[in-house]
Amino acid sequence: MITAEQKEKERCLRAYLCAAERVVVAFSGGVDSTYLLKVAHDELSTNALAVTSVSCLVPANEHDDARKFCDQEGIELVVRETAPLEVPGFAGNSPERCYLCKTSLLVEFKELARARGISLVLDGSNIDDLGDFRPGLRAVHEQGVESPLIECGFTKVDIRACARELGLKAWDKPSAACLASRIASGEEITPERLARIDAAEQYLHGLGIRQVRVRLLRGGLPGDELARIEADEEGRTLLLSSPGSLALAIAYLLKLGFAAVEPEVALYHSGSMNPASAL
Repeated sequence: MITAEQKEKERCLRAYLCAAERVVVAFSGGVDSTYLLKVAHDELSTNALAVTSVSCLVPANEHDDARKFCDQEGIELVVRETAPLEVPGFAGNSPERCYLCKTSLLVEFKELARARGISLVLDGSNIDDLGDFRPGLRAVHEQGVESPLIECGFTKVDIRACARELGLKAWDKPSAACLASRIASGEEITPERLARIDAAEQYLHGLGIRQVRVRLLRGGLPGDELARIEADEEGRTLLLSSPGSLALAIAYLLKLGFAAVEPEVALYHSGSMNPASAL
């Protein structure tokens, strides 16, 4: 059951969407944008269009989740293939990386909206994002993209509760972020590094770990790739309760090409790779 306050927030959201009449929803397949898209489709039917990007930054399973959801709900999904590594300044991995990528992406989404005669592009940012280091939010504001979940006061807890009430499978889906967020600021973002991180995380997911990050840190020598595994409490327990599992995981990461892997499994912490100035 959702609370009276959460019901009021959802009423606010539905009224907001009804007033909008036609929208394009930037859709990642995560719980926030899934909930937003579901409510938009409930209220607007075919006047709610989803758009998602396919790139080297997003694990393949995230693309699959987005497609499956739209197929099940009968929502039109437009897929844009993007090349973030070609965005000037992005591959250098400065603290502005997310801003540069988000700006490029939202410009494409707005062009799609204009081509369809739709004036409003929405994203799934929520109140909790305002307290984090999120350069991409600046791009959202500058591009005139609206965040109705923020407007209606939704926290992440609210979104999960309301998504569960609607019967959405994604209600308890672990938070995700682009693969570039695993690479220490200032370290170059390359296709090879992104693919290596993705392969490592998919292996760990295969062991039954739901929330996991493989962080790429600066090694002792130029070009070294030191990996750190971060997992939630359940994932850490799973790996640490069986020394053989951890040893096999480390061996697998070394086989993928990391120069070394930290021997301890760190507790997952969102934003642990944010620039020090932002912490």
